[in-house]
Amino acid sequence: MLFERVWVSKRYLMLKRNPSLTDQAKAHIKHQILENKFEADRIPSETDLAESLGVSRTTIRDALSRLENEGVIYRKQGSGTFVNRPGLRIKSRLEEIWSYKAVLEDHGYVPSSRVLDVRTEPVGPSLADELDLSPGDELLIVEKLFLEDELPVILAVNHIPEKLIEEPYKAGDLELPVFEFLAQFGQQHLSYYLSEFVPILAGGSIANNLNIPGSTPLLSLEEVGYSEENTPILKACSYFRDDLLRLRFIRRKA
Repeated sequence: MLFERVWVSKRYLMLKRNPSLTDQAKAHIKHQILENKFEADRIPSETDLAESLGVSRTTIRDALSRLENEGVIYRKQGSGTFVNRPGLRIKSRLEEIWSYKAVLEDHGYVPSSRVLDVRTEPVGPSLADELDLSPGDELLIVEKLFLEDELPVILAVNHIPEKLIEEPYKAGDLELPVFEFLAQFGQQHLSYYLSEFVPILAGGSIANNLNIPGSTPLLSLEEVGYSEENTPILKACSYFRDDLLRLRFIRRKA
């Protein structure tokens, strides 16, 4: 569970206020769902949930709305709220920023990572435009492999403007998720990615690093990361072995 439990005289489960009560209530309800605690997959009423957690019905309503948006539950008019079993197959929310180790853990793997290469080189015309850099500006390029046991699953290549890195770092610091590295050593806080899925044929170092035959079809994720000031601070390219990892999401009618 993601929150600390405190039992009081009425034996209600009281929630701390950091993170928010809504986040904690949502995490608790989802944990109960994953543990199959709800009979016939029926979610208790807002009143019952609010009483058992010691929070307001508004908090529970907000938590359930978030779970519904994620596809974890669904509401059936006149019948109640139920677990959405197909929605539980979604392990990672594509609209959220996550570390790849967390993604692999969500898929039941025991992940590890390995930094394959670190280098600096002048930015090319295309990346200079995407990252709002001048010709000749240097990029720090970090290639990292994420593995399940010894099987490579994800290859990530991050391009970071070197001028953003203000503090000295050690080689081991590059094992951090890139958004944590930028925050710690560049005082740059990643706010969002502009992302695009691009199908490719693996070749050269991509095929070698992922241990797959050349010309294997792959799904790649190309992203430009933006700071809280809406400034581009990162170009990330990730390559996924779809025989080991599938990214699912729910699409709804507008």
